[in-house]
Amino acid sequence: MVSVLWMGMVTSASAQKPLSTGSWRAFLNRNDSERIVFSYNLQWMNNMPLISVVNADEKIELKDVAISGDSLFAKMPVFESEFRMKIVSKDSVNGIWIKGTSGKNQVIPFAATAKQPYRFKAVKGNAQKNISGKWSVTFASEKGEARDIAVFNQKGNSLTGSVLTPTGDYRYLQGIVTGDSVLLSTFDGVHALLFTGNISQQTITGSFYSSLNNKKAWTAFRNDTATLPDLAAMYLKDTADNQLHFRFPDLNGNMVSINDPQFKNKVVVIQLMGSWCPNCMDETAFLSDWYKKNRSRGVEVIGLAYEYTTDFERSKKSLGKFQQRFAIDYPLLITGVSVADSLKTEKTLPQFTPIKSFPTTIIIDKQGQVRKIETDFAGPGTGVYYDQFKKEFESTVDTLLSE
Repeated sequence: MVSVLWMGMVTSASAQKPLSTGSWRAFLNRNDSERIVFSYNLQWMNNMPLISVVNADEKIELKDVAISGDSLFAKMPVFESEFRMKIVSKDSVNGIWIKGTSGKNQVIPFAATAKQPYRFKAVKGNAQKNISGKWSVTFASEKGEARDIAVFNQKGNSLTGSVLTPTGDYRYLQGIVTGDSVLLSTFDGVHALLFTGNISQQTITGSFYSSLNNKKAWTAFRNDTATLPDLAAMYLKDTADNQLHFRFPDLNGNMVSINDPQFKNKVVVIQLMGSWCPNCMDETAFLSDWYKKNRSRGVEVIGLAYEYTTDFERSKKSLGKFQQRFAIDYPLLITGVSVADSLKTEKTLPQFTPIKSFPTTIIIDKQGQVRKIETDFAGPGTGVYYDQFKKEFESTVDTLLSE
């Protein structure tokens, strides 16, 4: 599957098809001269360009795209993330990728060419080893035992997979094994990641690059029984007082409370999330579809958003993209507390120990009692881990509905 950029505004230049069809290789150029690579396909339909970003099994549709003269502008459907490019030739574009943050926007130089129709080139020939399976992963900044898990699926030279951490996962990774080398990357509008590594017996060692400047060493050991430590757990401070009492505005400014009649005598799923969060995007896609299929059974979902800033209008705009992209029917509430605020839990959900991961999911029963807190969401890029998440989630809700 692929993601599609539909051109929202096209000048007469597009009728002349100024860009080549076929596979394009895209580069985000870091300060250390390393390049984070991803791929897209470009086709034309009725004089309209369709750009398909290839990222393993992911599909993200971008509709806010425009060509004006020799310039091309493309906004991601979720996140504060966009490309501004110049059409250099039929086979070349360059420009910048802009990503919103809690402070200044991050700006990374961008280029793409149609003359290299591959993501990574197998410069060392065929793969010498097959690394499919489960690996314990340690990054250089982490001390002690490995706390992350890599899951790989290799077919010939082709490699896909993800890395799971105690607070989420790296979503869809795609690349190759060539000779004794591993190359993997992903781009989703927030994540811009590159893994390089060398395989030696049952070990992989290499470098991990993230966005503009971040770089650290990583080591992986084959481990079919690897598990994640419970580092992101969140608990009720007093189990004798486990009913919630929050009240926040929705995207229209209307106040919504967990004590409102629409939530009474129902199983309620509370999603702690943010429009800046790629794993929240994956959980939102699941919850939106699940809610449509199950709301008649006596369940409700509420999203509590912790955004980059306390600016209501900025938060509303970003969350509105989420709401539109995933056709969300349940309320998204703006907490008005920044995700970076060290007191965000005390200001919004004071009955809990600190929030350590996004998304975090709180499930309450028909009597309003907190029955489960999930802090280790695994998305669709993780394969069997995502299947397990869905199975456990549905089992928990089914049990509470039967009570």
